[in-house]
Amino acid sequence: MTTNIPTYYSPRGGHPPQTELLTGRAVFTEAYAVIPSGVMRDIVTSNLPFWNGTRAWIIARPLTGFAETFSQYIMEVQPGGGSDKPEPDSSAEGVLFVTEGELTVKLDGKGHRMGPGGYAFLPPASGWSAVNEGAVPARFHWIRKAYEKVEGVPVPEALFINERDVAPTSMPGTAGRWATTRFVDPDDIGHDMHVNIVTFEPGAVIPFTETHVMEHGLYVLEGKAVYRLNRDWVEVEAGDFMWLRAFCPQACYAGGPGRFRYLLYKDVNRHASLRPAWQLSR
Repeated sequence: MTTNIPTYYSPRGGHPPQTELLTGRAVFTEAYAVIPSGVMRDIVTSNLPFWNGTRAWIIARPLTGFAETFSQYIMEVQPGGGSDKPEPDSSAEGVLFVTEGELTVKLDGKGHRMGPGGYAFLPPASGWSAVNEGAVPARFHWIRKAYEKVEGVPVPEALFINERDVAPTSMPGTAGRWATTRFVDPDDIGHDMHVNIVTFEPGAVIPFTETHVMEHGLYVLEGKAVYRLNRDWVEVEAGDFMWLRAFCPQACYAGGPGRFRYLLYKDVNRHASLRPAWQLSR
Protein backbone atom coordinates (compact mmCIF):
# COMPACT_ATOMS: atom_id res chain seq x y z
CA MET A 1 0.00 0.00 0.00
CA THR A 2 1.36 3.40 -0.90
CA THR A 3 1.61 6.20 1.66
CA ASN A 4 2.00 8.96 -0.92
CA ILE A 5 -0.42 11.88 -0.66
CA PRO A 6 -2.93 11.70 -3.54
CA THR A 7 -3.10 14.43 -6.14
CA TYR A 8 -6.02 15.02 -8.50
CA TYR A 9 -5.66 16.78 -11.85
CA SER A 10 -8.36 19.30 -12.75
CA PRO A 11 -8.79 21.13 -16.08
CA ARG A 12 -8.48 24.91 -16.20
CA GLY A 13 -9.81 25.66 -19.66
CA GLY A 14 -8.26 28.65 -21.34
CA HIS A 15 -7.44 28.96 -25.03
CA PRO A 16 -4.21 28.10 -26.87
CA PRO A 17 -2.27 30.84 -28.67
CA GLN A 18 -2.18 31.06 -32.46
CA THR A 19 1.49 29.99 -32.30
CA GLU A 20 0.68 26.54 -30.84
CA LEU A 21 0.98 23.51 -33.11
CA LEU A 22 -2.22 21.80 -34.24
CA THR A 23 -0.83 18.32 -33.59
CA GLY A 24 -2.62 16.60 -30.71
CA ARG A 25 -3.31 13.19 -29.22
CA ALA A 26 -7.11 13.04 -29.55
CA VAL A 27 -8.32 9.72 -30.98
CA PHE A 28 -11.85 8.47 -31.69
CA THR A 29 -12.30 4.92 -32.98
CA GLU A 30 -14.99 2.24 -33.03
CA ALA A 31 -13.40 0.59 -29.97
CA TYR A 32 -11.98 3.43 -27.88
CA ALA A 33 -11.52 7.18 -27.61
CA VAL A 34 -8.86 9.38 -26.04
CA ILE A 35 -9.78 12.94 -25.06
CA PRO A 36 -6.52 14.58 -23.96
CA SER A 37 -6.32 17.25 -21.28
CA GLY A 38 -5.36 19.84 -23.91
CA VAL A 39 -8.75 19.46 -25.58
CA MET A 40 -10.63 20.71 -22.50
CA ARG A 41 -10.70 24.39 -23.41
CA ASP A 42 -13.23 27.12 -22.70
CA ILE A 43 -15.00 26.73 -26.05
CA VAL A 44 -16.01 23.10 -25.40
CA THR A 45 -17.76 23.66 -22.07
CA SER A 46 -21.52 23.40 -21.56
CA ASN A 47 -23.99 25.25 -19.38
CA LEU A 48 -26.55 23.06 -17.62
CA PRO A 49 -30.18 23.86 -16.70
CA PHE A 50 -30.72 24.92 -13.08
CA TRP A 51 -26.98 25.11 -12.35
CA ASN A 52 -25.67 28.62 -11.63
CA GLY A 53 -22.05 29.75 -11.59
CA THR A 54 -21.20 26.46 -13.27
CA ARG A 55 -19.70 25.08 -16.44
CA ALA A 56 -19.16 21.46 -17.46
CA TRP A 57 -16.91 19.49 -19.75
CA ILE A 58 -19.05 16.58 -20.97
CA ILE A 59 -16.50 13.88 -21.74
CA ALA A 60 -18.84 10.90 -22.25
CA ARG A 61 -22.51 10.52 -23.16
CA PRO A 62 -24.68 7.73 -24.58
CA LEU A 63 -24.20 7.91 -28.34
CA THR A 64 -24.23 5.41 -31.18
CA GLY A 65 -20.67 4.20 -31.56
CA PHE A 66 -19.58 5.69 -28.23
CA ALA A 67 -20.57 5.31 -24.56
CA GLU A 68 -23.60 3.07 -24.06
CA THR A 69 -24.15 2.91 -20.30
CA PHE A 70 -23.08 6.22 -18.75
CA SER A 71 -22.30 9.90 -19.03
CA GLN A 72 -19.40 11.67 -17.34
CA TYR A 73 -18.97 15.38 -16.66
CA ILE A 74 -16.14 17.42 -15.22
CA MET A 75 -17.91 20.17 -13.30
CA GLU A 76 -16.50 23.57 -12.31
CA VAL A 77 -18.64 25.47 -9.79
CA GLN A 78 -17.72 28.98 -8.73
CA PRO A 79 -18.07 30.14 -5.09
CA GLY A 80 -21.77 30.49 -4.33
CA GLY A 81 -22.73 28.46 -7.39
CA GLY A 82 -24.54 25.14 -7.53
CA SER A 83 -28.02 23.74 -8.07
CA ASP A 84 -31.20 23.02 -6.11
CA LYS A 85 -32.31 20.49 -8.72
CA PRO A 86 -29.17 19.16 -10.40
CA GLU A 87 -30.43 15.84 -11.76
CA PRO A 88 -33.27 16.04 -14.33
CA ASP A 89 -33.73 12.26 -14.67
CA SER A 90 -35.43 10.50 -11.75
CA SER A 91 -34.07 7.13 -12.92
CA ALA A 92 -30.44 8.30 -12.80
CA GLU A 93 -28.02 7.35 -10.08
CA GLY A 94 -24.87 9.41 -9.67
CA VAL A 95 -21.34 9.38 -8.36
CA LEU A 96 -19.51 12.60 -7.49
CA PHE A 97 -15.73 12.69 -7.01
CA VAL A 98 -14.13 15.97 -5.93
CA THR A 99 -10.71 16.86 -7.31
CA GLU A 100 -10.36 20.46 -6.12
CA GLY A 101 -12.05 22.91 -3.76
CA GLU A 102 -15.09 22.01 -1.68
CA LEU A 103 -18.64 21.05 -2.56
CA THR A 104 -21.51 20.76 -0.10
CA VAL A 105 -24.06 18.14 -1.12
CA LYS A 106 -27.40 18.34 0.67
CA LEU A 107 -29.51 15.21 1.03
CA ASP A 108 -32.42 14.47 3.38
CA GLY A 109 -31.89 17.75 5.21
CA LYS A 110 -28.20 17.15 5.92
CA GLY A 111 -25.20 18.87 4.34
CA HIS A 112 -22.13 16.82 3.42
CA ARG A 113 -19.04 18.96 2.84
CA MET A 114 -16.75 17.22 0.35
CA GLY A 115 -13.12 18.16 -0.27
CA PRO A 116 -10.51 16.68 -2.63
CA GLY A 117 -10.81 12.91 -2.68
CA GLY A 118 -14.45 13.11 -1.59
CA TYR A 119 -16.77 10.48 -3.07
CA ALA A 120 -20.57 10.41 -3.03
CA PHE A 121 -22.96 7.76 -4.31
CA LEU A 122 -26.43 9.23 -4.94
CA PRO A 123 -29.31 6.79 -5.56
CA PRO A 124 -31.97 7.56 -8.17
CA ALA A 125 -34.71 10.00 -7.16
CA SER A 126 -32.80 10.97 -4.02
CA GLY A 127 -33.51 14.71 -4.39
CA TRP A 128 -29.97 15.90 -3.69
CA SER A 129 -28.67 19.42 -4.23
CA ALA A 130 -25.18 20.92 -4.35
CA VAL A 131 -23.57 24.27 -3.56
CA ASN A 132 -20.03 25.60 -3.39
CA GLU A 133 -19.83 27.29 0.01
CA GLY A 134 -16.07 27.73 -0.24
CA ALA A 135 -13.91 30.61 -1.45
CA VAL A 136 -12.41 28.93 -4.54
CA PRO A 137 -13.92 27.02 -7.47
CA ALA A 138 -15.01 23.45 -6.80
CA ARG A 139 -14.07 20.92 -9.47
CA PHE A 140 -15.47 17.42 -9.51
CA HIS A 141 -16.51 14.50 -11.68
CA TRP A 142 -20.18 13.64 -12.02
CA ILE A 143 -20.89 10.19 -13.42
CA ARG A 144 -24.52 9.40 -14.28
CA LYS A 145 -26.15 6.10 -15.15
CA ALA A 146 -29.77 4.98 -15.55
CA TYR A 147 -30.15 2.61 -12.61
CA GLU A 148 -31.19 -0.91 -13.58
CA LYS A 149 -33.67 -2.07 -10.94
CA VAL A 150 -33.97 -5.77 -10.11
CA GLU A 151 -37.06 -7.08 -8.32
CA GLY A 152 -36.11 -8.23 -4.84
CA VAL A 153 -32.75 -6.40 -4.83
CA PRO A 154 -32.69 -3.22 -2.70
CA VAL A 155 -31.44 0.01 -4.24
CA PRO A 156 -28.20 1.00 -2.45
CA GLU A 157 -28.31 3.83 0.04
CA ALA A 158 -26.46 7.11 -0.37
CA LEU A 159 -22.81 7.08 0.63
CA PHE A 160 -20.35 9.87 1.45
CA ILE A 161 -16.70 8.96 2.02
CA ASN A 162 -13.18 10.15 1.18
CA GLU A 163 -10.38 8.27 -0.55
CA ARG A 164 -8.08 8.79 2.42
CA ASP A 165 -10.45 6.67 4.53
CA VAL A 166 -10.41 3.67 2.16
CA ALA A 167 -7.50 1.23 2.11
CA PRO A 168 -6.50 0.20 -1.43
CA THR A 169 -6.78 -3.50 -2.27
CA SER A 170 -3.64 -4.96 -3.81
CA MET A 171 -4.18 -7.03 -6.94
CA PRO A 172 -3.07 -10.65 -6.43
CA GLY A 173 0.65 -11.24 -6.76
CA THR A 174 1.59 -7.57 -7.18
CA ALA A 175 2.73 -6.68 -3.63
CA GLY A 176 0.71 -3.46 -3.83
CA ARG A 177 2.29 -2.22 -7.07
CA TRP A 178 -1.14 -2.46 -8.72
CA ALA A 179 -4.01 -1.63 -6.36
CA THR A 180 -7.66 -0.63 -6.48
CA THR A 181 -9.48 1.71 -4.11
CA ARG A 182 -13.08 0.46 -3.96
CA PHE A 183 -15.64 2.81 -2.45
CA VAL A 184 -18.48 0.26 -2.38
CA ASP A 185 -18.56 -3.46 -1.62
CA PRO A 186 -17.98 -5.29 -4.92
CA ASP A 187 -20.20 -8.13 -3.68
CA ASP A 188 -23.19 -5.81 -3.14
CA ILE A 189 -25.42 -6.83 -6.06
CA GLY A 190 -27.51 -3.70 -5.61
CA HIS A 191 -24.80 -1.63 -7.30
CA ASP A 192 -24.90 -1.78 -11.10
CA MET A 193 -21.85 0.46 -11.54
CA HIS A 194 -18.54 0.81 -9.78
CA VAL A 195 -16.40 3.95 -9.72
CA ASN A 196 -12.97 3.08 -8.32
CA ILE A 197 -9.46 4.51 -8.27
CA VAL A 198 -6.72 2.35 -9.77
CA THR A 199 -3.11 3.01 -8.77
CA PHE A 200 0.08 1.75 -10.40
CA GLU A 201 3.52 2.28 -8.90
CA PRO A 202 6.29 3.20 -11.40
CA GLY A 203 7.07 0.20 -13.59
CA ALA A 204 3.90 -1.71 -12.69
CA VAL A 205 1.86 -3.34 -15.45
CA ILE A 206 -1.42 -5.01 -16.27
CA PRO A 207 0.37 -8.22 -17.32
CA PHE A 208 -2.24 -9.48 -19.78
CA THR A 209 -4.58 -8.01 -22.35
CA GLU A 210 -7.91 -7.61 -20.55
CA THR A 211 -10.94 -8.28 -22.77
CA HIS A 212 -14.25 -8.17 -20.93
CA VAL A 213 -17.91 -7.18 -21.01
CA MET A 214 -17.57 -4.05 -18.85
CA GLU A 215 -17.53 -0.67 -20.58
CA HIS A 216 -14.97 1.74 -19.12
CA GLY A 217 -14.41 5.42 -18.60
CA LEU A 218 -10.89 6.22 -17.31
CA TYR A 219 -9.86 9.70 -16.22
CA VAL A 220 -6.17 10.06 -15.37
CA LEU A 221 -5.83 11.75 -11.99
CA GLU A 222 -2.05 11.60 -11.67
CA GLY A 223 1.07 10.56 -13.55
CA LYS A 224 1.57 9.12 -17.01
CA ALA A 225 1.69 5.72 -18.69
CA VAL A 226 1.40 3.83 -21.94
CA TYR A 227 -2.04 2.26 -22.32
CA ARG A 228 -2.97 -0.56 -24.70
CA LEU A 229 -6.27 0.27 -26.40
CA ASN A 230 -7.45 -2.34 -28.91
CA ARG A 231 -4.46 -2.68 -31.30
CA ASP A 232 -2.66 0.51 -30.24
CA TRP A 233 -0.31 1.61 -27.48
CA VAL A 234 -1.20 5.20 -26.55
CA GLU A 235 0.65 7.60 -24.25
CA VAL A 236 -1.60 9.18 -21.64
CA GLU A 237 -1.04 11.59 -18.76
CA ALA A 238 -2.86 13.42 -15.98
CA GLY A 239 -6.04 15.09 -17.26
CA ASP A 240 -6.60 12.68 -20.15
CA PHE A 241 -9.85 10.72 -20.50
CA MET A 242 -10.23 7.31 -22.14
CA TRP A 243 -13.41 5.55 -23.16
CA LEU A 244 -13.21 1.80 -23.80
CA ARG A 245 -16.02 -0.09 -25.47
CA ALA A 246 -17.09 -3.44 -24.01
CA PHE A 247 -14.57 -6.14 -25.01
CA CYS A 248 -11.97 -3.60 -26.12
CA PRO A 249 -8.57 -5.24 -25.41
CA GLN A 250 -6.63 -3.24 -22.83
CA ALA A 251 -3.41 -3.28 -20.82
CA CYS A 252 -1.14 -0.77 -19.12
CA TYR A 253 2.53 -0.06 -18.46
CA ALA A 254 3.19 2.67 -15.90
CA GLY A 255 6.46 3.92 -17.32
CA GLY A 256 6.54 7.37 -15.75
CA PRO A 257 8.72 8.49 -12.84
CA GLY A 258 5.79 8.67 -10.42
CA ARG A 259 2.55 6.89 -9.66
CA PHE A 260 -0.09 6.48 -12.35
CA ARG A 261 -3.66 6.77 -11.07
CA TYR A 262 -7.06 6.98 -12.71
CA LEU A 263 -10.73 7.20 -11.83
CA LEU A 264 -12.40 4.14 -13.35
CA TYR A 265 -16.07 3.63 -14.28
CA LYS A 266 -17.50 0.23 -15.18
CA ASP A 267 -20.98 -1.29 -15.42
CA VAL A 268 -21.40 -4.42 -13.28
CA ASN A 269 -23.77 -6.98 -11.72
CA ARG A 270 -26.49 -7.14 -14.36
CA HIS A 271 -27.59 -9.53 -17.10
CA ALA A 272 -26.72 -8.63 -20.65
CA SER A 273 -29.78 -7.07 -22.28
CA LEU A 274 -31.21 -9.12 -25.14
CA ARG A 275 -32.94 -6.11 -26.69
CA PRO A 276 -31.51 -2.98 -28.30
CA ALA A 277 -31.34 0.00 -25.96
CA TRP A 278 -34.08 1.85 -27.89
CA GLN A 279 -36.54 -0.94 -27.03
CA LEU A 280 -35.89 -1.02 -23.28
CA SER A 281 -38.40 1.72 -22.45
CA ARG A 282 -41.23 0.00 -24.32
